Amino acid sequence: MRICIPTETNAGKDAKVYSHFGSAPYFTVYDTEKDDSQSIENSNQHHVHGACHPISVLTDKQIDVVVCAGMGMRAIQKLNGAGIKAYKASGATVLEIIGKYKANELKEITLEDACSHNGCH
Repeated sequence: MRICIPTETNAGKDAKVYSHFGSAPYFTVYDTEKDDSQSIENSNQHHVHGACHPISVLTDKQIDVVVCAGMGMRAIQKLNGAGIKAYKASGATVLEIIGKYKANELKEITLEDACSHNGCH
């Protein structure tokens, strides 16, 4: 299982979770089988709201799940269309998120949970 978490830095399991999926500076990908993480710079960080393409940055990373504080409707649709589920982050760091995911404590993000222009997170 490979879990992608948008983060503020490239500090691995100690990285702080970023507030929004598409505009995150980095994506930290944690492999639960290898207990290993990889930081990926988000080259699509700066974009007009609703026009992000983070999937293109993650295409070859074989992501199974994304855990983040918030994301827009189009991102949810693109992830789900690629067979990737999204879960709401609950925790400040990648390490905390991983623990809660393994304990099955995270809620799946649906289209009804999508961010809007109103500052949902």
